[in-house]
Amino acid sequence: MKKYETAIQRTIDWIESNIHEQISAEDIADGVSFSKFHFHRIFQSSVGMSVAVYIRMRRLANAAVALLQSDERIIDIAMYYQFESQEAFTRAFKKMYALPPGQYRRIMSDVTTKKEDIGMEKENVGWFLSGSHPFNYEMGVDRENVHQGSVSGYIKSKTVQDISEFATMMQQFKADKYRQQRIRLSCFIKTKDVQQFSGLWMRVDNASGDIVQFDNMSNRPIVGTNHWNHYAVVLDIPDNSATISFGVLLSGSGHVWTDQFFFEKVDNSVETTNLESPSVLLDEPINLSFEEGM
Repeated sequence: MKKYETAIQRTIDWIESNIHEQISAEDIADGVSFSKFHFHRIFQSSVGMSVAVYIRMRRLANAAVALLQSDERIIDIAMYYQFESQEAFTRAFKKMYALPPGQYRRIMSDVTTKKEDIGMEKENVGWFLSGSHPFNYEMGVDRENVHQGSVSGYIKSKTVQDISEFATMMQQFKADKYRQQRIRLSCFIKTKDVQQFSGLWMRVDNASGDIVQFDNMSNRPIVGTNHWNHYAVVLDIPDNSATISFGVLLSGSGHVWTDQFFFEKVDNSVETTNLESPSVLLDEPINLSFEEGM
């Protein structure tokens, strides 16, 4: 599981660095220690799409940003992102964004310049800001740094004074539909100048508010500046689960973008990433005179 995750993340990082270059299956296979067939199968299983579809999706997302943020000709944008012609680019772009590139540029430019930029919290779309010092952080949507579609979510530091301060953009929902299942939560994350650490997290609580499963990627933190990449946590949802909470954490200063959250049921062959140690109830009291140490 871990070696697969590392190989996929290394591949995605390489793709992000070479997204405007010609990329072949052989180029990708050279960077991983799996057969081409096996790697494409695990990539499809983890990311939810083939490598070829992923590359095309990322090129289209970058092209959509270029249409809105630059005056480059459509043909030049198409050629830069390795489409064989403007016609091929237009067909692919319209399939994903429901508008041809020129019309998308005209309409969406008006939307983004004339509409007041409203954060996710004000739009009341599930996300809220929490943590130790949420007032020192900002949460919102970004139309320039996008992984797929037209926007991404972000959390960034504003007036952070100490590395111990943290905030999270998060959601909570009832565990009813997920009990007795193993669930993988995944998303794409991009970071800039993360000082302490950032990561995807998920927590499962029982009706009393006790943690029964938890992972915040503290044993595999995302730090510094990184391209868009794919991350996941896997937890069991026991029968006594009441609430599931999840989100993206930023500790200290920095800027984190996130996009394309996905919940899915997985079988027991997928290892859990749970960090919460189960409490062990003893049969009887022991070490009452402290002779055995502490």
